[in-house]
Amino acid sequence: MNKHFLGDTAVLLGRSLRHIGRSPDTIITTAVMPIAFMLLFVYVFGGAIDTGTDSYVNYLLPGILLITIASGISYTAFRLFLDMQGGIFERFQSMPIARPAVLWAHVLTSLVANVISLVVVVLVALAMGFRSGAGVLAWLAVGGILILFTLALTWIAVIPGLSAKSVDGASAFSYPLIFLPFVSSAFVPTGTMPGPVRAFAEHQPVTSIVNAIRDLFTEQPVGADIWTALAWCVGILVVAYVFATVSYRRKIS
Repeated sequence: MNKHFLGDTAVLLGRSLRHIGRSPDTIITTAVMPIAFMLLFVYVFGGAIDTGTDSYVNYLLPGILLITIASGISYTAFRLFLDMQGGIFERFQSMPIARPAVLWAHVLTSLVANVISLVVVVLVALAMGFRSGAGVLAWLAVGGILILFTLALTWIAVIPGLSAKSVDGASAFSYPLIFLPFVSSAFVPTGTMPGPVRAFAEHQPVTSIVNAIRDLFTEQPVGADIWTALAWCVGILVVAYVFATVSYRRKIS
């Protein structure tokens, strides 16, 4: 790896963040849909859903945070696709720039943008009545899980960003990821679901991640859920990173 990798990544990250700064509607759009879901479920459906908790917004928020991330990473694929089509990558290849720095700049931009969106969603949840007695360590653990989940999904987003044939194809991959929390413990307990649906919900990554975050917020013992959540996040991250880097090398070879 080029010895200037860190410096090159920082420069390209600054470039990407300037683009975000010039179009803040990207972050606003990312946060609007999860907030709309939160308002809909809390104020329209919340009274009819029995989760065994006093506050439905407390129960709901972990899943909404994951939807926020899934919504945000579609812009990573979109921006990467535009750079590919605009010939930016070819220009970078003619310069003494560390090749991995181009991808890492997009990934870190996604991380920064998603963190901002997550903060906005949490602030809205607080206005809606969300409360947590979690301490600093619990909040740090929640932050760590969300960052890992963001990195995992972002590296997934890199793949269609490099290989898609159209703008719609680059971002459409995120739709299943956005709706995956609906078949999990994010909105209702999995015990209320029919057999096959329940089996899927209990053994997909979102449920363990949601349960771990919910337990941390409510100061409950997290048990095996946090280790299952971390295993899912790290596993997805490693596999997505490998496929993304292989795809990138083929594109620039």
